Amino acid sequence: MSIACSCLWRVKKWKFSGRHAEIFRGCLIPTRDYLCPVKLPRPRLNSFGPTSQVHQRIMSPVEYAKKVAAVKAVDEHVKNNYVIGVGSGSTIVYAVERLAQRVKDENLCIVCVPTSYQARQLIVDHKLQLGDLNIYPKLDCAIDGADEVDDNMTLIKGGGGCLTQEKIVASCAKQLIIIGDESKESHKLGEKYKKGIPVEVIPMAYCPVQLKIEAMYGGTADLRMGKMKAGPLVTDNGNFILDWKFPASDFDWASVNTAIKMIPGVVETGLFVNMVTKVFYGTA
Repeated sequence: MSIACSCLWRVKKWKFSGRHAEIFRGCLIPTRDYLCPVKLPRPRLNSFGPTSQVHQRIMSPVEYAKKVAAVKAVDEHVKNNYVIGVGSGSTIVYAVERLAQRVKDENLCIVCVPTSYQARQLIVDHKLQLGDLNIYPKLDCAIDGADEVDDNMTLIKGGGGCLTQEKIVASCAKQLIIIGDESKESHKLGEKYKKGIPVEVIPMAYCPVQLKIEAMYGGTADLRMGKMKAGPLVTDNGNFILDWKFPASDFDWASVNTAIKMIPGVVETGLFVNMVTKVFYGTA
């Protein structure tokens, strides 16, 4: 049913992009106080509903794809009394939301071990039980995202700078479940993700490591710089990150991963080889 009328909305910011949902809070009753009244055409919805439902209906295809993958992974691989690793990234937000919903609806007993400060805050904000590897060194599964996945389920991770803790948590899990939208799927690494393979290094060693990687395999290993910060990005572990933009070639990624890790000063690489149990891709 279409209604030719306008309604009042609460606006987050004065920046509009077509019908993008993030700019809206939701419908307001005109008698309530609001920050700034704006007359906009009513979105094509069947009926008014809670804000979360409005957002869900007009969520972008990519975000909805991430959510579908996250929900599917949590529903299939999380059971009562599980200890799970919670990864990092934009897709993980939907996994934690679904996990919190299941804990509430099904009265599950779940312990969550984070891979980063972001993951820790998500766990705390959703009132889930927080754990760590000192108390729970063996995990039933870990759910995480990826920057790119090839045909052999080899991953590039670390675009958000959490690769070392992500790999430690993944190594402690019986199953590593990866979630993402279909843009993460490639036949070969580097096909879609062009930012390179992250390598976490001790700060004093970044220059020698940089030169050795470039001499061994070619390409460039650039020091990742911070955003809104003067100087290099610093990881949760107090280290720097080199982003190795490798040349087009058929690398044996297991050998490359081992060789780079053997360079003195390297803490960890963003190559996840032979670690993944299953990958869920959400499609638009």
